[in-house]
Amino acid sequence: MINTLNKIIHGRQSVYPKSFSGEIISVDLINEILDNANQAPSHKHTEPWRFHVITPKSKLAFIKFAQDAYTSYTHPDNFKGNKFDKIPKKINLSSHILMISMHRNEDSGLPEWEEVAAVATAIQNIYLTLTALSLGGYWSSPQYIITHANKFFDMHENEKCLGLFYIGVPQGELPPKPQKKPIGEKVTWY
Repeated sequence: MINTLNKIIHGRQSVYPKSFSGEIISVDLINEILDNANQAPSHKHTEPWRFHVITPKSKLAFIKFAQDAYTSYTHPDNFKGNKFDKIPKKINLSSHILMISMHRNEDSGLPEWEEVAAVATAIQNIYLTLTALSLGGYWSSPQYIITHANKFFDMHENEKCLGLFYIGVPQGELPPKPQKKPIGEKVTWY
């Protein structure tokens, strides 16, 4: 069992939407992926992760929102037409897109970083599940989406957008996974 786990952990990588086929993943499989995310640890069992799921039927509305958000957030001097044009391509090549958010309970007494860390562990569970299923995913944090998320998503007042997670079916050969530096360079033994 440990060999299987090691293989999944070592095989985990970000797979960008440009590598997706556009094939749609079943709702049952998306629910399984989200259920695994829900098994993440959190201090005081706050479970701060929240996911808003863009399905194939809501892609057109989300494309319009995302392009409008990019346009209104970006100063005209910094506007990049190619970035604007990539928005619908990334969305259309993805099966589903998750808006990742953190719902804080201010009464918990926990620092915000612990809640963000809990959300990140839920995302790692998503990455590992996608790896086990030979699917791809990518966590993106465009500031224009984070800033305007509440204009598209039905968010609670204590909910904060932490980005988007694109999920898709990879096509063809994936780029090589970047190699990690040896663990010995990052550990001090006492």
